Amino acid sequence: MSERVLISGASSGIGEYLAYYYARQGARLGLIARRSVQLEAVATQCRSLGGQAIVLPLDVTDPVAVKTARDTFLREYGGIDLLIANAGISGDDHLDSGNPEAANQILTTNILGITNLVYPFVPTLLEQKSGHLVLISSIAGIRGLPRRGAYTASKKAVKALADSWRFTLERSRVRVSTIYPGFVRTAITARRKTIMPFLMDVEPAAAKIAVAITTGRKNYMFPWQWRLFLPVIKIIPDWIVGRVV
Repeated sequence: MSERVLISGASSGIGEYLAYYYARQGARLGLIARRSVQLEAVATQCRSLGGQAIVLPLDVTDPVAVKTARDTFLREYGGIDLLIANAGISGDDHLDSGNPEAANQILTTNILGITNLVYPFVPTLLEQKSGHLVLISSIAGIRGLPRRGAYTASKKAVKALADSWRFTLERSRVRVSTIYPGFVRTAITARRKTIMPFLMDVEPAAAKIAVAITTGRKNYMFPWQWRLFLPVIKIIPDWIVGRVV
């Protein structure tokens, strides 16, 4: 039986190429993103690669829309094997503006967008006594970065959610994995003007994530260089971080 896979943030970047990866495996896909035109294009490509795909255009910050999408997905496929919570945004906090709107939008999308997506599917996963939740965090969650407080805070929160859910669900045979990508060549990184060490192309990045999921990695950080630098990053003096970033 082909795997039933739901991916948020599937209209571009990592989510898009994860969809292509699983389509090649013959998966039955549910694709979530706000941009319906781009999402339809991804779904068409997935079908040409051998997968099935339904499009679920919505904003993950809308819990009612997510519940409707859940009903559609479960009605279509009869259950779920893999949920990849990938939708997320980045950007400047604009702390000096005096307006919290930009920071709040990042926090809402990156944190509540995950809880909105995951919670409606948990009863089904528990009933099945199977399934796999995958949360996409980031190496940016390692420490706060200048002008990216909301983004780094949100990615730390993703790690905390995944750690907690892993303990809560382990006796129900529901697996939880946290993925920590480094810099990946996507539309988000294309707008960045800062140094991006170990920048990876998106297709091999998606393949690495999929392999980590298949092999049951609870935590997976890539590229491998970041695993070496992690202890250093945590203790680098603030003035160096500020100068570089």
